[in-house]
Amino acid sequence: MLKTISYFLILMLAACAPKKKEEQSGKIRIVTTTGMIKDAAENVAGNHAEVVALIGPGVDPHLYKASQGDLERLTGADIIFYNGLHLEGKMGEVLEKLGRIKPVIAVTKDIPDSLLRTAPGFAGAHDPHVWFDVSLWKHAVTTIQTELSTRYPIFDSTFRHQSAHHLLQLDSLHREVSENIQSLPDAQRVLITAHDAFGYFGDAYKIEVRGLQGISTLSEFGLRDVTELVTFITQRKIKAIFIETSVSEKSINAVVDGCRQRNWNVRIGGALYSDAMGPWNTPEGTYIGMVRANVKTITQALK
Repeated sequence: MLKTISYFLILMLAACAPKKKEEQSGKIRIVTTTGMIKDAAENVAGNHAEVVALIGPGVDPHLYKASQGDLERLTGADIIFYNGLHLEGKMGEVLEKLGRIKPVIAVTKDIPDSLLRTAPGFAGAHDPHVWFDVSLWKHAVTTIQTELSTRYPIFDSTFRHQSAHHLLQLDSLHREVSENIQSLPDAQRVLITAHDAFGYFGDAYKIEVRGLQGISTLSEFGLRDVTELVTFITQRKIKAIFIETSVSEKSINAVVDGCRQRNWNVRIGGALYSDAMGPWNTPEGTYIGMVRANVKTITQALK
C-alpha cells in the first residue's frame, strides 16, 4: 500500500501541473472511478472529452486501491467523477486530497436523501448501488452535465443536448426493465446474490432481493448467514441464485452446497454485473447493455 507521504507528493505534482490541459489536447480530461460513471460521462461529453475509468471490468470497487498509475491519471485529470456514498472506500483519502486542488465530484451528491436506501448495520450510511434503479441513475447523468456545463460553458449547448438524449434512453430502459421483471410470476420473483448490491433494483422493479453479504464486500459472511439463506431458499423452493462478476463465487457456492445437503438442488442462474460492467467495447461494457444483460439473465433463470 502506498504511504500517505506518496499521496502528498502526487498532490504537489498536480498543483504544479499546467492548467487548462483541454486547451492543449483539444479535449477535457475526465477520470472516473467506475465504468458506469465513465459511460455516463461519455454520453454527456461526447467528442469534447477523453474519459478514463480507473476500475475496470470484473473489479470490485469496495476493495480497490489506487495504483501509482491511477494516481498519475487522477493528477492529470481536469475533472474527476466518483460514485460516493462510500462505494470507493479505500480511495477516499486520495479523492479527498485531490478535491483541494481540482474538481472532484460525487455523481450521487444531488440525489435526495429520501430516495436513498439506508444500509442496515452501517451506522446510518446509505446504500451506494444507485445505478440499479435506472430512474435514480438519471440524477447522476444530470449532475455530470451540470458540472461540465458550469466549468466548460463553451460546450454547454452540446452537453445539454446529449444529456437530454441519454435521459430519454434511460426512461425507455427503465420501462423495459420494469416490464420484463413484472413478467415473472410473483412467487418466482426473488433475486439472491452474493452481496446486497441489488436493493435499489428490488425497490424499483418490485422483486424481492436477498444478499449473503451486506452492501459492501468488505463485510464478511459467516456460517449463520449461509444457514439462514439456505433455509430461506429451501422453504421458498427458489430455483436459481446468482453469482456476480466482481465478487468471488465462494460465498454462493457455500449456499448451493448447503441447499444440496437439505435435498434441494438450487442452481446457479448465471453471472450478474453488479459493481462493475462487462468488458470494454462490448454491449455489456455500456450501462444500458449491462442492465439489459442482467435482466435477461434474471428472467431466463427464474421463469
